[in-house]
Amino acid sequence: MEMAKETNDVESGNDESPVEGMVAEATAAEETAAEETQASEMVAEGGVASELQIGTTLEIGSEAVVPTVRLPTIIRGKVDKDGTAIATGRRKTAVARVRLKKGTGKITINDRTFEQYFPVERQRLTIQQPLEVTGLLGKVDIWCRASGGGVNGQAGAMILGIARAIQAIEPEQHGALSDGGFLTRDDRMVERKKYGHRKARRSFQFSKR
Repeated sequence: MEMAKETNDVESGNDESPVEGMVAEATAAEETAAEETQASEMVAEGGVASELQIGTTLEIGSEAVVPTVRLPTIIRGKVDKDGTAIATGRRKTAVARVRLKKGTGKITINDRTFEQYFPVERQRLTIQQPLEVTGLLGKVDIWCRASGGGVNGQAGAMILGIARAIQAIEPEQHGALSDGGFLTRDDRMVERKKYGHRKARRSFQFSKR
């Protein structure tokens, strides 16, 4: 009888016993649970584990993209008690002291309007660039006291002062301002005149006879 049973098992192709089948199923369940745990740990390292439910698996080749916000390490402006941002910008020998607060987009420089103080449109567009990249154009009022230097130097000083004021009142805009280069102080200055020379490097005309 036993030989006949073994012959029937061989002929039917059933080489696996019931015990071995149960062990295989348990092993497969453990592997699935381990894969799910590993996937959860990978997502947790990306910072989005709280948004996924238990049992969620990641597809092969997929990546969890988490938007990062670059916050400034040093904020050179400050915010007053009434919510007005105060900052100072410099370019060459020009200094611009800027005050920025929520408003309708009015810009006043030395008690004069924006168009009166900077009649050249290129200068006005350059000064407004920090406001455009942060989406604050027409939403804030700016008061500035500019001194020293020329018109171009004061325009550059205003750009730095406005950018620092925006950074102080909205630190999350640091990335946009930094990418545009508005927070970088342009330290180029006029080179001093040297004795024995007509200018910093220009010599006097030489005549041999």
